[in-house]
Amino acid sequence: MAPLSQTGFRLIPAALSVGAQAALLTEVLARVAQAPFYRPVTPGGKPMSVEMTNLGPLGWVTDAGGYRYQPTHPQTGEPWPDIPQALLDLWAEAAGAGAPPDACLVNLYREGARMGLHQDKDEADFAHPVLSVSLGDTAVFRLGGVSRRDPTASVRLASGDVCVLAGPARLAHHGIDRVLVGSSRLVPGGGRINLTLRRAGPGPG
Repeated sequence: MAPLSQTGFRLIPAALSVGAQAALLTEVLARVAQAPFYRPVTPGGKPMSVEMTNLGPLGWVTDAGGYRYQPTHPQTGEPWPDIPQALLDLWAEAAGAGAPPDACLVNLYREGARMGLHQDKDEADFAHPVLSVSLGDTAVFRLGGVSRRDPTASVRLASGDVCVLAGPARLAHHGIDRVLVGSSRLVPGGGRINLTLRRAGPGPG
């Protein structure tokens, strides 16, 4: 279990109450109505199993042009909706970061969706942490080290759990092995919504 206990990884179980989860989901889904979920493809042309959208000034996208952040939805051409205040407050409390997040990736995991091991490394400054919020079905989260060859360990992330990757764990490989279908009734139609807050651009000068 060493990878999960390495400096910089922190799991905060039940960080959000049942009521707070429902309220946050309502805010997120209202914004999804403006910036719909879509199924992205990797630079190699392979469709991802998750659906995604973004909130905030910048949004992470992937397509034939590569991985990057941009200010507009790739299908509608419209700016991404704002990040809910509840998430900004959570970042300030749990991440302990001076600069606020400017990107919130919203991933929707329906039955069968997963996320392979990867690093979050498209941001300008790795000194800023990554904060992840789980809503809906429980996910089996896998965390390794900076090298893909490092050993990995897994932990379950339930609805309302929050985890932070900072310091040495900021560039750790991580992913979602599977989602435990039906473990929550929070998300309409079932599944899991993951909210990943990041500081994509440089911090304030």
